Order: sequence, then structure tokens, then C-alpha cells
Amino acid sequence: MKAEPTRRDFLKASLAGALGAAVPGRRAAAAVPDLKARLAVCSWSLEPVSADDLLKKLAATGLQRVQIALDPVRENKGGAWSDVAAKAAAQGVTFVSGMMGTIGEDYTTLETIRRTGGVVPDGTWAGNWKSFEANADLAGRLGLKLVTFHAGFLPHEKTDPSFAKLQDRLRRTADLFQARGITLGMETGQETADTLAAFLRQLDHKGVGVNLDPANILLYDKGDPVAAARMLGPWLKQVHLKDAVRTKVPGTWGEEVVLGTGQVDWKGFFAALPAAGFTGNLCIEREAGTQRVADIRAAREYVERLSL
Repeated sequence: MKAEPTRRDFLKASLAGALGAAVPGRRAAAAVPDLKARLAVCSWSLEPVSADDLLKKLAATGLQRVQIALDPVRENKGGAWSDVAAKAAAQGVTFVSGMMGTIGEDYTTLETIRRTGGVVPDGTWAGNWKSFEANADLAGRLGLKLVTFHAGFLPHEKTDPSFAKLQDRLRRTADLFQARGITLGMETGQETADTLAAFLRQLDHKGVGVNLDPANILLYDKGDPVAAARMLGPWLKQVHLKDAVRTKVPGTWGEEVVLGTGQVDWKGFFAALPAAGFTGNLCIEREAGTQRVADIRAAREYVERLSL
């Protein structure tokens, strides 16, 4: 017959639990289970010229899950991306989400991207809407449930003349994707987390979420990535894993670096995600450097070590 637990047993168990929680690193690891299974790669980070090139480079990273850039697939120049879905499936590769760009984006400086990025410019809105319609159809055919993009610099105040216009454009875009069962993810960076949260509360659209990029918050000098994870928790749909060093000159870009060598507090960041209710995909992104495959592999290994 099984013995009833004694007071001594209870105290031993309580002490063991308390000691375990006090060990540095142990609490964070327990709060972020199974990081490895959630990792993916942003396809554009590998700078592929075709579907075959993407799959070859992806295999070299050691991962088989990818966020696919939709625009090259949609344009399919020279047939380079024909049958990408079938080719990926044949190699056991899964598309976890999609990404789309906007016409005329110029990332030369913070000022150029402020003027040209996302749905902000009137001059590119008609062309962007046409691309969004085609990308929504493509994402539906690929069976995607999330598509992310940079919406552009959002106004800080409702009194800003462009506030209502941008709310309308984002609502129309979200409706377009939601009609196909797809959530629209706004990528972070251009504004502080509290500005984005206030904008999303006002938008109040169930089909709009956030793709959190901790490095972008440093690159644009818009706050603390860990605090942003906590604040944006209600809207988190996906996370980009990228690292950076904050600028020392206000108004200029910070520097993107290999994941694990920058200023993102990764242990704190990964602990904040489940606390905010997020257990979704973690897509490694690398948009600088000349050895993308090696850098992404190093990022994967770094994250895997954290989750041990």
C-alpha cells in the first residue's frame, strides 16, 4: 500500500523547488520550453536566387522551417520559383509564415525609410494595394496563416493628420488577408512599443498582430526589447531572432551583428515571451554580413545552447 506523504516529505519537496528556482538560469530555461522545435529561417536572409538555391542554403543551416518571402515567388522571374511549394514539401521543409515588402522602400538612412516605407507614402499606395491582393492570394494557396510586413512609421498621436489614413489602409489590408484566414503581422522597430500598442488598441482589428524583432528596436533606437515583449504580448504572433548594437549617434542606424554578440538580452527576452503568453515561431533573420549561412547556423546553435 502506498504510504501517505509526511510533513518531512512536504518540506523536502518545497525546499527542492525553492532551491531549483533560485539557481541562475534555471528559471528562464523552464519558462521557455522547446526553443529548438520553434526555430525557423527568414528566406530572404539567405539571399536565394531560386527555389532550389533557397532549399540548398536552408539545408546548410540545419533547419527545415522557413518564413517565405512572397514577392519573389509571386513575380517568379525566369521561372526561378516555380513549384517552390512542391519542392519544399519533397524535402520536408515547412513554410511557417510569409513576408511581403512594399514598393520603393529605401533603407539608406532612417530619414529615407521614414519617407518611403510601408503604407505611408500616397504615391506608392495604389501599387502596394495591387501587390497586397496578389500576395494574399498566393499566401492562401500556400496555406499560410500569417504574413508579416513593415507598415511604415506610424503617427504618435491621433491628432496627426495621417493617423486616420493609416488606420484605414491597415484595416483594409488586414480585411484582405483575414478573408483568406490569414493574420497580418506588423513588424516592430519604427516606433516605440507603447506607440505601437496605442495604435493597435485604436485599430482594434482581430486580424492584426505583431512580429516582434528585438534587434530592430535597437537599430531604430526605440527602447528596450525585453520591455517591448512584455508590452506587446497581447498582439504577438511571431518573433524574428536578430541581434544588434544600438547607435551612439542619434538619428543614425545601429549595427546589426551575429546573434549572441550584440546588445539583446536573450535570456531576459526568451523569459519574457512565455510570460507575455507567446509560444509561437522564432524566425532567425540576418540582413547584414557576407556569410549568411554560417551566421544563421551560429544563431541556431546559440539559441539551442540557451534552451538546454
